[in-house]
Order: sequence, then C-alpha cells, then structure tokens
Amino acid sequence: MSDPDDLGLGAYPRPQLVRDAWTDLNGLWEFSYDDHDEGERERWYRPGSPTFARKILVPFPPESAASGVGDTGFHSVVWYRRGFVPPEVDSSQRVLLHFGAVDYRANVWVNGEHVGYHDGGHTPFVCDVTSAVRGTDGESVIVVRAEDRPEDLSQPRGKQAWTESPKQIWYGRTSGIWQAVWLEVVPDLHISSLHWDPDVPNGTVGVDVKLNRPPNCRLTPRVTISCGERVLADEAADLREEEGRMSVVLVPAPGRHALDGWLWSPESPALLDAVVALSEDGVPGDVVRSYFGMRSVQATDGLFILNGRPLYLRLALEQGFWPESHLAAPSAAALRREVEVIKALGLNGVRIHQKVEDPRFLYWADRLGVLVWSEMPSTYVYSRTTVRRLAAEWMEVLERDRSHPSIVAWVPFNESWGVDDIQARADQQHFVLSLYHLTKAIDPTRPVISNDGWEHVTSDMWTIHDYEGRGAAIRERYAGPERLRRSLEGRPAMRRVLLRGYEEYSGQPVVLSECGGFSYMPAAGQEWFGYTTVQSATEYLARVQELIEAVCDNEGFAGFCYTQLTDTAQERNGLLDEHRAPKLDIDELRKVFRRISKAVPAEREDVPAGLGEPQGADPPGPSPSPASL
Repeated sequence: MSDPDDLGLGAYPRPQLVRDAWTDLNGLWEFSYDDHDEGERERWYRPGSPTFARKILVPFPPESAASGVGDTGFHSVVWYRRGFVPPEVDSSQRVLLHFGAVDYRANVWVNGEHVGYHDGGHTPFVCDVTSAVRGTDGESVIVVRAEDRPEDLSQPRGKQAWTESPKQIWYGRTSGIWQAVWLEVVPDLHISSLHWDPDVPNGTVGVDVKLNRPPNCRLTPRVTISCGERVLADEAADLREEEGRMSVVLVPAPGRHALDGWLWSPESPALLDAVVALSEDGVPGDVVRSYFGMRSVQATDGLFILNGRPLYLRLALEQGFWPESHLAAPSAAALRREVEVIKALGLNGVRIHQKVEDPRFLYWADRLGVLVWSEMPSTYVYSRTTVRRLAAEWMEVLERDRSHPSIVAWVPFNESWGVDDIQARADQQHFVLSLYHLTKAIDPTRPVISNDGWEHVTSDMWTIHDYEGRGAAIRERYAGPERLRRSLEGRPAMRRVLLRGYEEYSGQPVVLSECGGFSYMPAAGQEWFGYTTVQSATEYLARVQELIEAVCDNEGFAGFCYTQLTDTAQERNGLLDEHRAPKLDIDELRKVFRRISKAVPAEREDVPAGLGEPQGADPPGPSPSPASL
C-alpha cells in the first residue's frame, strides 16, 4: 500500500468518515479581541461590518506563537472572519461547515445568517450552511465568535491554567479555533455518523449508520469490507429509520482462530477498509469511506486481555502540548512522528492526559499500533453546571471516537479533579458512578476507569498514582497480594484509591498509571516542576531502569504508565524535551521499557502480520482519498 501521507489520509480531518468533495478552510483569517463583549450587540457578524484589525493562522490558538498572534493575556471573547467561494451545488445537495474543536463556546454566522452554536471546547460540531450560501454570487463570509472564560472553573479545561501565568502542572491556555475547519458537499439525505463494533468471537462487525434525517424513501445502505484487493464482505439492508444497525459477517464460522490474520494489536495493527454506499429507491446516493480494526478488550483475572491473550500495558503519559502551538498540533506530520516515537521507545500505548486528542493522532495510533486511554479534560469545581457540561461533552467524545481500535480504555475523571470532596459527598460519588455507567451504556466493549489514580467508586481497572523515586520502595510497598491490597484500600501515596462501601477487589487489573516523573536538564533560570530531580544522563537512565524493573517484577501489576512522554511547559520530566528531542538514547530506553514482566512472562512480540502479507509490510488502511487532501 502507498504511504498514507502521499494520499493525504494523515491530514484528513475526519479519517473514519471520508468523502471526496471537501475544502480546507485552515489558513489566514481576520481576527479581533472583544474584551468589552460588544461584538454581538454591534452585530460584527453582518456583511460590511468593520474589518477586524488582526490576522490569525487557523487552527492555532491566539495564545500560541504559531497563530501569529501570541498574546497570552486574558481575552474572554474573540472573533474570526474569512471569505470563501462556496462550492456549486444543486437542489439535491447540502453544504456542511465543520469545526474540529473550538474552545469553549462558539457561535457561527455565514453571510450574516446564524448557522450554528456549540458548547464544549474539545469536540467537533457541524453547521449546515446551504441556505446561507445558496444564490450568492462570488465570495461568502464566515464569522465565528468564540467565548472562553479563563477563570470559569466549571468549564472542562484539562490542564489549561486559569491564572494569567501557568505554573506547576498547568499550562498555557488554548482558546478559540484549535482544530481543522473545512467544508464538504453532501447529498440532501446523507450519513451523519458511522460506527464499527467488532465482535471477534462471532467473526462479525456491527455497523451503526445514522442519517441526518429520517428517510422518506426506500433507503439501502451497502457495506463493502476489504483487505487490500480481497473483498471480505459485501452486504446490503433496508434502513427505514434515522438510525440503523447491520451485522456483517466476515468469516463463515465463528471462532477467534479464523480471524487471527485480521486481528488488530500493537504488534500487528491490521486495519480493514470499508465503503458504505446509500441508494435511495435504487438511485445511488451518499458514499463514505472508513476503516476499523477487529479486536477484543477485557480486564479480568488481574490482567489486561487483548484478543483473548494477556498483554502487559507499557504506557507513557501524553499531554499532547507543543510550545509553539499549545493543544493544536503544529502539523499533521507532527502527529505521525509522535506516534512513531512512542513505538520506538518500546512502549505499546499512551494515556492521553486531560485532552481529547486530534482524530489524526488516533488515526496514526490505529495504523501504527499504539494503545490509547482516552481521558476527559477536568473541571475544577463541582456544581450542577459542572455536571451538565462534563456529561454532555463526554458523550460527544464517545460519539466521535468509539470506533477507533487503538482506544482500549475510557477515563471520565482523573484524581478527583472537579469532585474534590468525593470522600464525603454523596452527590459527587453519584456523579462519578453515573458517568462510569453512562460510558458502559454507550460502549460496553471497553474497560472504564471511573477516577484514575484516586478514589475509585467502581472501575474495570484499579489504578494507582505513585511518584516514589526509588524502585526499592516500590518493591516494598506493593510486594505480595496483601501489601498490594492494603495499598489499594489505604493511602499508598496520595489519596485513598478505593472509596469504602462501593467495591471490593474481584480480579480487576491493577495498573500503576502514573509513576516516574524524573526531571533532568531543566532549562536554566526557568520555573520547573518535577517529582524527583536527577543530575546526569547516567543517573537518569539508571533511575528509570530501577523503577521499571521494580514494577515489571511485581506480579500484581498489569502494567504501568510512565510520567511523561515529553517535557511540557514548566514540567521538565519528559523522556523527550518539549521539541521532541530524546534526552537519552532511544535504544537504551527501549530495552528498559520492553523488560519482560512477571505478570505476563509469555508475552509475545512475534504475532504474524496475517493475510499473506510479509512481516513488516504496511498494514491495511483506509482507501485512497482524493488528491485534494
């Protein structure tokens, strides 16, 4: 298969639902601050309103240098404007305007007509702009008002600082547009979302198709699934409602062995191509391309199980923050390199920390074979507003990402952030428990960690955060089942791991999901934060090795998550610096992180690529997209 970068797949904003006709709207936009919040009253969205004084490079946030603005001060309201030439469409087509993410609240106008509103700084939304552009001659104009109140702690903000200067473990803010903006042309009746639900034991995949409206005709979706030139399935069914589900058979008989060559794993990240084509009363309609991976995930008997086999979790904490562009990746290529370096380090996954990662990162995790724990950015106060905002946006995260084979765990809360009184307050306990169950209701196929690291109410995996700097202390603290149990039920390092009255241990895997945090080579004269400081490269490597050996030698741990992949702002505890240069020899680190664990001593790295492809060949990926990508 060709390199997907040559086909544009790594740059396409929505890799699991691809259409031919689309237009990239990233680039230079007009920009203005609205510190007195007078733009709506003065109707800055109207055609002919005064020209905005600044320029900004979208999708980089105005606080970042990459945007060309680089103003880190408090500006709660910002405005964007750009012209575009609408695509030509007939009466049977629609024009959709997509935003990957706008932090935090967005209103959108096209040619003065209000076309959309969205709450939530980390998830996508779409505006139907057909009526606003139909009949216009020449250029149309998009105007966006984005509101992001820096001191509003009920907004899900992750690690964005609410003070003017970031400090300790919090970073600079990311306001306004920070993911791709793009247009696409679709049929009047079209697919609005598509999800894949692999069923490995039965050799089938469930396909959830959602339309933009109920059909008023005989609608037939046809699903074609292939690997390279080989067609694995070609099935059609009638769809009478706005949403429907098909079960597509991939192998003629059930049994995991029949799928061995097609199973997705970090060692063999096989992806299957898919095309879903609609026909309306026999007339061809919407066509989308997608992909998925066949794999199963379980957390049982003290182990993480992938495709029926134990897999030891070797993760790094990934902040997904760049000094020049903040939460926005500096380029599509940077996202690919991020996944490649994770693999090169000998790790098999990442815990995305306090961020909803760009879908293009997840595409490369799918394609190259990196496990992902997906985590919701936290609020920092508890209120009914918090409950409403967090629950609504978390549902949008699940909707966007639940078809990615790389995602193997959901994490709605971290360290009781936003629910600080969970020990004593029943309402906070119920909130955490409700999001655990709501997540399982949307996606019962993946483990859910209710509150990573601290104060679990119920969890499919029990996780501990422990920044002890000496491997000997880790060995002593968690040695044997009884000491491990006492640590879980007591206070091992920070807060109590389990809340009394909710759950007892019944074989859940135990993961040391934050550890390490060694700081090495902090910048001279710069404020920095770390848990343990080392003075030389030799000491740094020795301390990382001592820690990982202690964790891997403990049969009670199903894996670890090392803090962290890269230096981030004043947190100088990365394996790489903030510009992604390694601090130590990559091969030496790989030897450390690939140490055989006592929990999974027979873990294999030689799983065959399958389907007759030679070892090391490109895994199957999405079908080629148009050259305009």
